[in-house]
Amino acid sequence: MAYDFDLITLGAGSGGVAASRRAAMQGARVAIIEGGQVGGTCVLRGCVPKKLLMYAAQFGDAIRESRGYGWAVAEPRFEMAHWAATKAAETKRLEGVYRKLLDGAQVTLVEGWAKLDGPNRVKVGDRVLTAPHILLATGSAPIRDSIPGIDACATSDELLDLQALPPRAALIGGGYIAVEFASMLARLGVEVSMFYRDRLPLRGFDDMLRTAAAAELQAAGISLHPGSAPSRVQRAGEGFLLMLGDDRVSDFPWVLNATGRRPNSAGIGLESLGIQPDQAGAVPVNETLGTTAPGVHAIGDVTNRKNLTPVAIAEGRALADSLFGKVKRQVDLSDIASAVFMLPPIATVGPSEAQLTAEGRAITVFETDFRPMKQAFIGGQERTRMKLLVDTASDRVRAVHMIGADAPEIVQSLAVALRAGATKSDFDRTLAMHPTAAEEFVLMREPSRQLGA
Repeated sequence: MAYDFDLITLGAGSGGVAASRRAAMQGARVAIIEGGQVGGTCVLRGCVPKKLLMYAAQFGDAIRESRGYGWAVAEPRFEMAHWAATKAAETKRLEGVYRKLLDGAQVTLVEGWAKLDGPNRVKVGDRVLTAPHILLATGSAPIRDSIPGIDACATSDELLDLQALPPRAALIGGGYIAVEFASMLARLGVEVSMFYRDRLPLRGFDDMLRTAAAAELQAAGISLHPGSAPSRVQRAGEGFLLMLGDDRVSDFPWVLNATGRRPNSAGIGLESLGIQPDQAGAVPVNETLGTTAPGVHAIGDVTNRKNLTPVAIAEGRALADSLFGKVKRQVDLSDIASAVFMLPPIATVGPSEAQLTAEGRAITVFETDFRPMKQAFIGGQERTRMKLLVDTASDRVRAVHMIGADAPEIVQSLAVALRAGATKSDFDRTLAMHPTAAEEFVLMREPSRQLGA
């Protein structure tokens, strides 16, 4: 059978673009289909604009802190409309960059919504495309039906397009999206309340990070309501009522739905190939990123494994190399560094203390907690907390956890050491760079405690 293309990719986000470009560079004829903007969630309505808003929030802190360093400055005032316009111009520029990358790699961009149409076939409107290999890179989207009435609330997508900030806001959820935006909005002048089910935010993270995050959120003036996820949201005029059980009701002019994301697997024709998503909507894949349908592969958030942009990119490139290159590759999903861009930020690589304890191995814990020099000088209260988890028998460092200024930059570098199998003795032999916060990772000598056998 003669095919139109060698590979058809559904979704022009970071993973889909990376896979398509790599495949084309290997000589494959590639089409990529996108019904929205080229660039995907991370570039257009996720990681990039979110971090730009974090920078805006940081500037407010920096201006206020500068007074302690001798600068005479007026009270800052944030203009959301100005930020939003600049953000829109930047994301438009980035979309143009992604389009040029596809064009430069000679990848055919087909604009429209794709649907699988049986083996080797994809429909886009009335057009049918064929290929021996089809890649699902459709990503994920905010969940809008987690509780009754929440569909009327804004998600992170809408927050980043606001022209003016509300005076008060409720954030429903305790994950990284809720924590990040709560931290930012509070510094931009919004009175923030967070409602979530668990005792602490950031379920799945190390308890040290979770406890410290809660303390920093409260220090920023955020009202935390653990164990108080609303049972229902009701529209009330221009605002919202949160039904909290026991006849408790709270009203807010604006509510952010940060209750999670769901794989974009509905409506793309999986049933035509007998592909059955799991209960969360994820497309199951094997170790080579193949689905249950021959010739159909999936990467990134639609598989709901490690939902991080660099993972989707790495998976896409590995798949392209395996299908069209000379070397078959797989992506190791263990010990992947990640960050939470709250203020101060969190970064982590490796398992939590609870996860390692559950493995039944003997673990040595090293911790430190201090006020950074920048804060101590002006009497600030923001703290930095660090933790190393070391396998007692082998001396290998299994995990690095940090909350504090520059945590993502520091932990990204240390992730290389963990990947290389560094031991605690390697850390101890490394001379400190002074004065830095990062030096504390090589100066922790006395263990906090021993765990396990």
